This record gives sequence, C-alpha cells and structure tokens, in this order.
Amino acid sequence: MRPEILKTRIFLDGADPEETRRVIKALGFLDGQTTNPSLLAKNPEAQAHKVDGNKFSATAIYQFYKELCQELSAMLPDGSVSIEVYADETTTVAAMLEQAREFDTWIENAHIKLPTTAPGLEAANVLTGEGRRVNMTLVFTQAQAAAVYAATKGAARGAVFLSPFVGRLDDRGENGMELIANILKMYAAGDGHVETLTASVRSMEHFLCALAYGSDIITAPGSLLLAWAEAGMPIPGPGYVYAPSGLAPIPYEAIGLDGPYASYAIGHPLTDAGMAKFSADWNSLIDMGS
Repeated sequence: MRPEILKTRIFLDGADPEETRRVIKALGFLDGQTTNPSLLAKNPEAQAHKVDGNKFSATAIYQFYKELCQELSAMLPDGSVSIEVYADETTTVAAMLEQAREFDTWIENAHIKLPTTAPGLEAANVLTGEGRRVNMTLVFTQAQAAAVYAATKGAARGAVFLSPFVGRLDDRGENGMELIANILKMYAAGDGHVETLTASVRSMEHFLCALAYGSDIITAPGSLLLAWAEAGMPIPGPGYVYAPSGLAPIPYEAIGLDGPYASYAIGHPLTDAGMAKFSADWNSLIDMGS
C-alpha cells in the first residue's frame, strides 16, 4: 500500500493494461498512467498487428487507442490517464483542438497531452479555458515551463501537468534532474496551478531524486516501479544526494511567470525530435493506403 510519508503521486508510463495490473498488484496503489504514441506502438496487440502485416486503418487506430484508454481508466477511476494528440511540425492548432476535444469524451479522467510548442501552447490556452485538463509534454527548459504556466493561468490545480523529460537531457550530457529542481523553484513563486510531472525516468536514481526534490508526480516504466516495490518502496530522506558523473549542470534562470505566453523563447531541438519520433511511431501502426 501507499507509504504514509509519500506525497508525490506515482504514475505508470506505459500502454499495456496487463502491465498496469501487475504494477497495481505490486504497489497496492497507482495514481495514474501516461501514454504516448511510442508506448502505444509497443503494446503487445499493436505489435501483433505489425508483425502480421495487418496494420490499423486510420480510423481503427483511434478506436484501438480509445478502448485501451477506457480499460486503463476503469483500473484507475480516481487517477488520471494522459492521452496524447498526434502532432508533427505541420499540425495546426485547430487539428490539436479537434483531437483533444474528441479524446476528452473517451474517459472522465483524461489529461490531454500536447507538445510544448507554439501551437501546443495556444491549444492549451483554449482547452483550459474550456475547463479541460492538459499535460504539456516534451519540456526541456525553464522557459517552456514558464510559458505553460502563463498559457494556462486561471486553471484549477490538478488541471495542468508539465512533463519535463529528464532522461533525454541526460542522453545529451546534461543533468536532467537539475531542470526538475529549477522548475520547482521557479513555480514556488506561482499559484500552484501547474503540477510538475517528472518524465523520461530512466533509473532508480532518477526516481528517488524526484521523490527527494518533491516533484508533484513521477511517471516511470513498469520495470522501475516493480523494482521499487521489490525494494520495499523506499522514500529518500532530506539527506539524499544525487550526484551523477559526467553530466553538465543546468543553471537556474530567473524567469518571471507573468509574461504573455507567446513571449517566452520555447524552441528546443529535443522537443522537435520528440515530436518527430512520436509521429513516426504512430504512423508505423497505420496502413497509409487505407
């Protein structure tokens, strides 16, 4: 069961309902789940479609995703399930809004994942204005986090998640966990309506560090959550030290939260690369001739 001292909410990063069942059984709880096109492409049933040479039609893939999210939602009625829009560099705000509004009808506890790009921020501004919940993904800088805060100002706490991808920063030699610390420090001056969801968690050290820093939410692969359960679900104390070697520091930037959301410099190559990867994995499941 949930440790009494655990304040951070724990999400599973995956798209396999059987894995969700295993994690819930091992932990005794689970607060939510995050999905994305790359995880969907790893779903065993989706994989079987690809192996059999029987890819989804452009319509069937959405039905498959819908049924998957409904199954996950039924297992997590008091939690959240993040559903990601299809977005590449050409996707318009109108296209994101159309997808988001449709996805929001699938389940009652959806957070709609949008890329932290100019169109994604505009869509988030509209959707939170309609009272919908969003999860802004592919975040790699404080400026992107500040723009999300500004774009969703007025939303209720719990309606907006921010997903910084720490592992992908590590991959290019930067200390991704320092971005989490920097965002939490910057957000401490705000109204608390955006919750930091540490994502792209690659190791137990990432996971424990995010707990020690007080991340609002952590999403992690099933293998890592099962290992945490096996270890007795340890919660690091105030003396926990995260000291990775060979990673460059990410200095804190004094960025205000009260500017217009379009005024922040939000471009980042990893955001662009992430969108390209997600869209390619989504398209890999579809029979483009259908």
